[in-house]
Amino acid sequence: MRWISIGTIAAAVTAAGMVAGLAAPNRAPQLADRPDDSKTVDVELILAVDVSYSMDMDELAVQREGYAQALRSSEFLKTLKTGPTGRIAVTYFEWAAAGDQKIILPWQIIDGPESADSVANEIMNAPLRRASRTSISGAINFAVPLFDQNPYHGLRRVIDISGDGPNNNGEPVTMARDAAVEKGVVINGLPIMVKEPSYSTMDIENLDYYYEDCVIGGPGAFVVTIKSRDKFKEAIRTKLVMEVAGLTPPGWIVPIAGQEKSARVSCLVGEKIWQDRWGR
Repeated sequence: MRWISIGTIAAAVTAAGMVAGLAAPNRAPQLADRPDDSKTVDVELILAVDVSYSMDMDELAVQREGYAQALRSSEFLKTLKTGPTGRIAVTYFEWAAAGDQKIILPWQIIDGPESADSVANEIMNAPLRRASRTSISGAINFAVPLFDQNPYHGLRRVIDISGDGPNNNGEPVTMARDAAVEKGVVINGLPIMVKEPSYSTMDIENLDYYYEDCVIGGPGAFVVTIKSRDKFKEAIRTKLVMEVAGLTPPGWIVPIAGQEKSARVSCLVGEKIWQDRWGR
């Protein structure tokens, strides 16, 4: 695949000057066009995190720690201040089946080290949980209305989906993705591929292809793949920095609008596996 190493991506965002000098895609109207600038943020960012049973407790803990450490990192805090407002609005929820989503962090503003630390603590202090099924479409459909339920006006609206398997519950993921993108939302992906595909956990090979072709969408959408446990935290930090800065990974090929990519992985592969095994 078009494998882009985390180190390569990180090199593109560590220089604050470069981050500040790059324009973010899909920007909303400028600050002067907003009726209340005090509610304007650079990004409305939704962190949607998979807690299905295919994720073991250690992975769930490392994933949580990864987000908390990313928010406290100097790279993230430096990038935060390169935007027009120097602040973002963020919410964090966990998801499994189509009707199973739990908000861990309600919408909050991050505008510096103190607020970032407060958000990180709130994420870390919530009890870990696991649940059945995997509905990426359910997570997207749950996420989109959250943008209209907060008082902030983001120059960009981004959903960050992390997970270790394909959609196997709820409506097809492409339907949810396309509906979100039509509303101006960008969906980025963090496919977790730290274990060998297992029949018992409904893992698939080439989950990165699946996320690229079936999950992400919108101008500048991208995937950062995690292929080893020791890269969890680095990948999450890199991804958050890029989302705040509005960057796309170096060498990432963004298809021309309306141009269909040839299918590499069926976007219904998860549903098919579930049907073949349990007939429902």
